[in-house]
Amino acid sequence: MSVAATNPSEAAGTLAAPLRIVAKRNVISWKTMTFMTVSVVCSLRAAPTMAVFGLGSILLYAIPAVLFFVPETLISAELASAWPGGIYRWVTEAFGPKIGLLAVWCQYAQTIFYYPALLAYVASTLAYVVDPRLASSGMFTAIVIIGVYWAAAIISGRGMKAVSGLSSAGSIIGTIIPGIVLVGLGIAYLAGGHASAAPMHVHDLLPAWAGIASLVLVVNNVLSFDGMEVNAVHVSELKDPKREFPRVMFWSIGICMLVFILSALAVAWVVPNSTVSLTAGVMQAFSNLFGVFHLGFMTPVVGVMIILAMLSGMIAWLAGPSTGLLLIGREEGFIPPYFQKLNKQGMQMNIFIWQGIITSIIACLYAFIPVVSDAYWIFEVMTIQIYLVMYLLMYLSAMKLRKSQPDRPRGYRTPALRTMCGMGIFTTVAAFFLGFDPPSQFHSGGTLVYILIVAGGVGIMGPGAALLLDKIKKPHWKTFQSSTGMSAFATSSTDAKE
Repeated sequence: MSVAATNPSEAAGTLAAPLRIVAKRNVISWKTMTFMTVSVVCSLRAAPTMAVFGLGSILLYAIPAVLFFVPETLISAELASAWPGGIYRWVTEAFGPKIGLLAVWCQYAQTIFYYPALLAYVASTLAYVVDPRLASSGMFTAIVIIGVYWAAAIISGRGMKAVSGLSSAGSIIGTIIPGIVLVGLGIAYLAGGHASAAPMHVHDLLPAWAGIASLVLVVNNVLSFDGMEVNAVHVSELKDPKREFPRVMFWSIGICMLVFILSALAVAWVVPNSTVSLTAGVMQAFSNLFGVFHLGFMTPVVGVMIILAMLSGMIAWLAGPSTGLLLIGREEGFIPPYFQKLNKQGMQMNIFIWQGIITSIIACLYAFIPVVSDAYWIFEVMTIQIYLVMYLLMYLSAMKLRKSQPDRPRGYRTPALRTMCGMGIFTTVAAFFLGFDPPSQFHSGGTLVYILIVAGGVGIMGPGAALLLDKIKKPHWKTFQSSTGMSAFATSSTDAKE
């Protein structure tokens, strides 16, 4: 998930607006949709993770782009153009409401671990604004996570106008501009005769193999490319989807690859592999570069800009998947009426509060796990694992629906659908199992402890929680029924974006 999660600007997307019916078809240009896609996917957050591979990061970004990003984009576009409403509608059409619940719950539940991971990155960045020594303090990290989450919940509760405005500004100010500055200074650093901290020879294009433990970091790249299903709902709003959507896809992939690869290389050039932090690596690079060019006063400025991007992405995610959970709760009775209540701005504050309590509890773990980077990686992997369950269900649904409903009108048809689904399923399953092996940078406990923590978190907060919701649902919890409800959510988000 990149945020920016993740990428979140990562996603005011599909389900970000209060419930309303929109009859008029919006038309957007392919350039607008490309920008929307880049805003959802692009982030500097993954740069430190891939910087440890140096030039090898190019290949390690290219592989997930081909095997995951391309299938994810094309398949979600077909599903969205035929069944408006997002992942719950797609999976329910294929396998029924119980499996649909699992899919939409996983889309929501991954944010439970995503927020602590994202806000740990915010805390490390904020430390460079206040005192860099705080970047390794678990207590400081926990305090920032708790404080920022509740501030974001209050902002999100003010309605979609506040969310969409902050999301757009944060994407440009906190991701694009710092990314250009980071890469530009990195190039100037090398041009000035400084030696790269990472080897930059041709043979370094092949990542050094140090066993599965080092390869596991590649799993993070799957999360870097997630979120395309959020904007795929807009494919039918293009003037000519069959011609324009492939253009959107290839431009989006190209821009995202440039941002991901160049930012990772810039960190690798100036921060030694042995000292790079998974949470503070970008700020380490900025601090070093600004020091070389006597621009130290810019470090806190850039830190504030990056924090703005992270917060805007998080706020957008707060308003997104939780709305999907709200909708199925109202239509299917999966959640109690208390959590279905909206405030005066039409936002689901009770869900925000419930999630805030869980996020605060998880945040406290940072104070007890010795290495902040280890806690960050655990929550990052849990986020990926839960989200991958949703993607697996999406690929299986696409194949099932092409067979069971071949004549359903589709604004866009994925070429070689079975091949694309096969690639997506292979990558999803491989990434899922690789995530259970700790990376070489993990230092807190042994492999068994790591597996138990990750498996327990994924099992309880993923399928376990979805099963519980299905068991406790009540017919009288249904407070809204509409065959157009899904479409209302899907189409209303364009106004928020534009």
